[in-house]
Amino acid sequence: MKSSFMMVDGGGLMDQRKGIMKIRHVNNKVRYVKRPIKKKNRSSYRERKDPKVLQKLFDSCKEVFKGPETVPSDSDVNKLCSILDEMKPKHVGLSKNMQFFKSKSVAKGTPSVAYTPIYQCDEFSLCIFFLAANAVIPLHNHPGMTVFSKLLLGDLHIKSYDWVDSMPPPESQPRLARLKVDSVLKAPCKTSVLYPTTGGNIHEFRAVTPCAVLDVLGPPYSKDDRDCSYYKELQHSALSNGESSRVNEGGSDYLRWLKEIEVPQDSHMERIDYWGPQIVD
Repeated sequence: MKSSFMMVDGGGLMDQRKGIMKIRHVNNKVRYVKRPIKKKNRSSYRERKDPKVLQKLFDSCKEVFKGPETVPSDSDVNKLCSILDEMKPKHVGLSKNMQFFKSKSVAKGTPSVAYTPIYQCDEFSLCIFFLAANAVIPLHNHPGMTVFSKLLLGDLHIKSYDWVDSMPPPESQPRLARLKVDSVLKAPCKTSVLYPTTGGNIHEFRAVTPCAVLDVLGPPYSKDDRDCSYYKELQHSALSNGESSRVNEGGSDYLRWLKEIEVPQDSHMERIDYWGPQIVD
């Protein structure tokens, strides 16, 4: 039996019938679920899923990512960016008409963040992050990773840093970082790329409106040698005189001391199943 999908968001459950998105309140989550689809909708459903672009991205990732300790060449970066720049929500089974992306209401409690994995191997991973309005993915790093982020829907504030010094400080000591990006992206927009030591490897996402972000990570996180670390910015009042002087000398508008912290209690992400266009490995 053919199936389309619905989503549960901060406002409820969305139903695709005759091209119209409907909603009924359920809970505060984003979710793909199966539902039967009538035969007469088959052609429009195939058009909506449009798997060719996602398959092209997947095939290119297999060629570009060579495993840990490698960084894609400039030509390979341009190759992936050219594909991602052309990607639209429909290429992963999404639409701006879904209620999750149209809702202006603010959810009670901490705004939700969810992710849906599309594919993962040792060399790279593809996944989508869903952020409700005002939701935050806290400041975190990407050790030894090259990451391509494509904002598919919504307005997203990104703040990112790179380390000033190549050598990390003693454990529990703050580390000086240089601000690379502090701006709002509005979909559709160009793909953002960060590298192991440049391009804003430590970043924070804050949703201005409900957002969907497609991420390509190469290599993906690993608890063994590429685990995610979280950070917080330190105010000048929390620094020693020497640390404050170094920030002032470098330009306080661009330099910040970052301190590694435990995983924030409100940083939980719910994993949801992917029911968009499928790829062939």
